[in-house]
Amino acid sequence: MIIFRFVDIAGIRKRIEELRKEIAENNRRYYVDSAPVISDYDYDMMMNELISLEKAHPEFITPDSPTQRVGSDLRKEFDQYPHRYPMLSLGNTYDITEVEAFADRAVKSLGKTFTFCCELKFDGTAICLTYRHGRLVRALTRGDGVVGDDVTENVRHIGNIPRKLEGDGYPDEFEIRGEIYMPYEAFDRLNEERLRDEDQPFANPRNAASGSLKLINPAEVSHRGLECTLYHLLGENLPFLTHDEALKAAASWGLPVSDKRRICTGISEIEEYISYWDTARKALPFATDGIVIKINELPYQKELGFTAKFPRWAVAYKFKAEQALTKLLSIDYQVGRTGAVTPVANLEPVLLSGTTVKRASLHNSEQMQLLNIRIGDYVYVEKGGEIIPKITGVELDRREPGTIVPVFPDKCPDCGTPLVRDEGEARFFCPNADGCPTQLKGKLVHFISRKAMNVIAGDATVDQLFNLGYVRTPADLYSLTKAQLLTLEGWKDRSAQRFLDSLEASKQTAFDHVLFALGIRYIGETTAKTLARHFHDIDSLIHADRETLLSVEDVGEVIADSILDYFSRQENLEGIDRLKAAGLRFSMDEESAPASYALEGKTIVISGNFSISREEMKELITRHGGRNSSSVSGRTSYLLAGEKPGPEKIRKAKELGVGIIDEAGFREMIRLPQKPSDVPDSGGNDALQLTLF
Repeated sequence: MIIFRFVDIAGIRKRIEELRKEIAENNRRYYVDSAPVISDYDYDMMMNELISLEKAHPEFITPDSPTQRVGSDLRKEFDQYPHRYPMLSLGNTYDITEVEAFADRAVKSLGKTFTFCCELKFDGTAICLTYRHGRLVRALTRGDGVVGDDVTENVRHIGNIPRKLEGDGYPDEFEIRGEIYMPYEAFDRLNEERLRDEDQPFANPRNAASGSLKLINPAEVSHRGLECTLYHLLGENLPFLTHDEALKAAASWGLPVSDKRRICTGISEIEEYISYWDTARKALPFATDGIVIKINELPYQKELGFTAKFPRWAVAYKFKAEQALTKLLSIDYQVGRTGAVTPVANLEPVLLSGTTVKRASLHNSEQMQLLNIRIGDYVYVEKGGEIIPKITGVELDRREPGTIVPVFPDKCPDCGTPLVRDEGEARFFCPNADGCPTQLKGKLVHFISRKAMNVIAGDATVDQLFNLGYVRTPADLYSLTKAQLLTLEGWKDRSAQRFLDSLEASKQTAFDHVLFALGIRYIGETTAKTLARHFHDIDSLIHADRETLLSVEDVGEVIADSILDYFSRQENLEGIDRLKAAGLRFSMDEESAPASYALEGKTIVISGNFSISREEMKELITRHGGRNSSSVSGRTSYLLAGEKPGPEKIRKAKELGVGIIDEAGFREMIRLPQKPSDVPDSGGNDALQLTLF
């Protein structure tokens, strides 16, 4: 008897087309938007399904299939240049048996004795650096693997990437590739700033690094705390026999190379390395998402060659992110001080990465639709970069009857005003900025916060004052009387006087802090400082036109339009007049104005004793446009070392290639020309007669 097996060719073709469309959309979100909506694991599973279907039905393979080309991060804002050598991605797996199969294939194909080089897989964004005669001449992103975006000027602002190599013995020209990433500390700081300004926080350090590398203003990159690790050297006739030997040479030239790699002789040592780092990686100050296993001998890499998309001599084993499955109990819709409405999931408490998670942001209505989420569903929760809880998926097999499709409100949950969504925005906003209680209270809390007016009070005080009708705007704070304050629950004469004294002291707050305190949408601390330095007083800023605003560093179209909108509202102008009358500073006085911009964009760490106090030295750095930092890192521009500097800071600076200057060199530096563009950065020490240690 002959048995015929029916194959649904039409269904297979349809599924291939569906997968290609879904992968293309997620590639755009990952590479271009730096805002993925699915986990790496789910993406990889889709790609593996597509690879399997195309392998079984090669008649459906097309040149534009995502299995045949690298995902593209190309952006129209940047110039593109071709890669001298194709910049391919790595084949990856979550299954250790596939790593074993990779090792077996290499043994059979080569038929010779060789070793493996195992390295951490840094979770960042790929970069290709070209050095010519010892100097950095170009930096390209992966792009589509054939051409990449030119981000050279941005890369020059990443502290641990040298512009000029150390020592000698390096080739006249070579490429070195690696990963630009954002350490957890910098990631936390950036997201705190974004949340404070009610911007969408980055989901994880990888997305933050990718987005930061593509900033249009190179100077802003230096504030993001990016670092780099390099792991692959390329060039003509390089004098190395092994990958490990090449990396050791790169390290001797001052290039940032990881010291955590290991040479393994077989699969048992590879598995031991993987097992160790699956646990130990959680103590690292940066995100890793797996292990890369490479054939160490360079001639054997060449012998094995490449597929259309992957090298045959390397594979990545990826750690699956720690997940927890828990029930979605409800969704709150929170209104922020700028009117943005954010859905927040309330979850059955679940332990994840050592902490109990009860709530997770759903970001916006679009994210809710993409997840196809319902109240009562069992959802998967991860910590983005093992820090911020996020919902990554729904367990549809456990969806029970009676689950409720959430309906994003069309009116403000607080004041009932119809919500709006600006073109190109994913979030809805309440436009009732001057009547929505939550927005009004949020603006008051922002105004008195430590980094704004630094008034001794908090949310509870604002709630009491608002609910009693004593304050509606920041200017109302300066009209409060002790008699009013004594009517607040729990307030005594002493607490009322402390509050009034704090308000009085806030009148000495510098103009840039006052500008930040106004709560203009998209105006964070850095932008407020830039605007204050540029315009010097509030009236000049109020009367600036769009073209003038766009000429200011750090100000793009979105920020310019926000400023124009804010000052077009009569109630805002009246509020500023009342604050002026109360005695707040709305201009840069002689003391607070910068003495120069010689240190613009520079982050300086001080150590040791100087001819003036350390606090006076820090003030001097600020007065000349610089930033103070307490610890040496990849984003440090200089270590300013006085007498008896800390040996650990000296060691760290040398290790990271950070310039070390003494007080005489520093004072010479601040006598440089006043325009920031005239001032060399930390890679330009050879332009200064500085005392280097």
